[in-house]
Amino acid sequence: MKTVILAGGKGTRMGDLTRQIPKPMVRLAGKPILEHQIELARRYGCTDIVLLIGHLGQTIEDFFQDGSRWGVTIRYRREETPLGTAGALKEIEDWLDDDFLVFYADIVMDVDLAALAAFHRRAKAVGTLVVHPNNHPHDSDLLELDPQSRIVAFRPKPRDPGVCHRNLVNAALYAFSPEILRHIPAGRFADLGRDVFPQIVSSCRSLFGYNTAEYLSDVGTPDRLRKVEADVLAGKVARLNRQHARRAIFLDRDGVLNVDDGDGPSPEQLQLLPEVPEAIRRINHSEYLAVVVTNQPAVAKGFLSEQELDRVHAKLESLLGAEHAYLDRIYYCPHHPDRGFAGERPEYKIRCDCRKPSPGMLLRAAEELNIDLEGSFLIGDRTTDIQAGKNAGVSTILVRTGCAGTDGKCSSQPDFILDDLRDAVRLVIDGRRPLAEAA
Repeated sequence: MKTVILAGGKGTRMGDLTRQIPKPMVRLAGKPILEHQIELARRYGCTDIVLLIGHLGQTIEDFFQDGSRWGVTIRYRREETPLGTAGALKEIEDWLDDDFLVFYADIVMDVDLAALAAFHRRAKAVGTLVVHPNNHPHDSDLLELDPQSRIVAFRPKPRDPGVCHRNLVNAALYAFSPEILRHIPAGRFADLGRDVFPQIVSSCRSLFGYNTAEYLSDVGTPDRLRKVEADVLAGKVARLNRQHARRAIFLDRDGVLNVDDGDGPSPEQLQLLPEVPEAIRRINHSEYLAVVVTNQPAVAKGFLSEQELDRVHAKLESLLGAEHAYLDRIYYCPHHPDRGFAGERPEYKIRCDCRKPSPGMLLRAAEELNIDLEGSFLIGDRTTDIQAGKNAGVSTILVRTGCAGTDGKCSSQPDFILDDLRDAVRLVIDGRRPLAEAA
C-alpha cells in the first residue's frame, strides 16, 4: 500500500526544538521522528511514500531526497496554503488510485501494518481508523463502535458530563480506500476528524475502527518526547507490536472491579471497589494487558439488554478514566443455560463455550490480541473464574472481595488467594511477596 505522511505541522508546542527545523525532523533516539515512520512503512513493504510538507519543508526534502537511502521511493507535495488534514489529501487525489495508509508525522508507533491492511480489506471499508483506549478520555475526542467494529458515532469534546461513553480514541493512523476522497471538498480547508469522518458515518456508515493495544503516542511536547524516547530506547515500543505475544491480566468484573449486587449493577448503581483504580493503573504502566472477562447472564434472563450492558461498561470505563486508568478490552458472555425467568430471552438460553468456567472468552482474547496464555493470569472472586483460568492454561488468583470463592460451583484450587485486586496485581507485576498466600 502507498503511505501518505502528513508532515506539514509547525510544532509550536515544541518550543525551541522547532525554531529551526520542522517537527517531523526533531530527533528521537538518534534519528528524526519521520525516519522512524519511514522505516516502519518499509518493514511492511510499503515502499511508495508521499510526504505532504509545509513549514520548513525543504529541510525534510533535503534530508530524505528520493528515499533510496532507506530503500523506499519518496515523492513530495508542498502545501503553500494550509488545507487541513483532509484538504491536503485531496490535493494528491491523482496519486491515490488504490488503498493507502495515512500517518501523522508526530506519532511514534510500532504497529503491525499488515494486520491493519488485512482488517481494512476484509471490512471493505471506505476508511479504517486505528483506535485505542487512553488514560485521559475526559479530555479526548471519543468514538463508538458497533459489535462488527463499524463506527456509529463520534463524541467530540466538550461532552455532557452526565453522559458516559466508551473509552475509545482515534489514534491518528488510517487505512483508506480512494473512495474517501469523494467525501473531501476540493480547494477548501477540511479536517478529517471534524469534517470528513462524521459526514461519512452519517451517510454510508462505512468507517471501521481497528482496536489495537500496540504502541502509538504523539510527541507534541518536549515532556512527551522524552517519555516516548525512553520507551523507544527501552525496547517497549517494539515489544508491543502485535507480532509479539503479550501477557495479560484477565479480570472478572463484578466483585473484583466493582461492588457485586447479584445480577449486575445499573450504570447509576455501579461503584468501583476502592483499590481498583490504583491497581488498573499499575497494569497500564506495565506491559500486561488489562482484559475483562465477565459472565453477564442478566441479558439472557431479560433483566437488561446488550445496549444497557454497554452503558454499564461505558460507566465503568468512565470511572476508571477519571482516575487515569483504562481497560484494553472487555469481553462478556450474555448467555445462561437455565430457563424459567420471567421475560427471559430464548436466543440467549443456550449452552455456550464463552460462559465461565468455559474458557471461550479468554481464548477469543488470546486470538484477537495475540496473548501468551502461559504467561498470563486470571483474577476472580468465584470458583468458576478459577476453573475458566485453569481451562485456558493461565495462572489463577482468587480474591476475597465479592463472592470470595463461596459459590462452590467448581472444585479447582487457585494458585494464590489474596485480599483484593491491589494485592493480586502487586503479586503479578512485582513477583511473590510475603502478602501472597499460596493456595
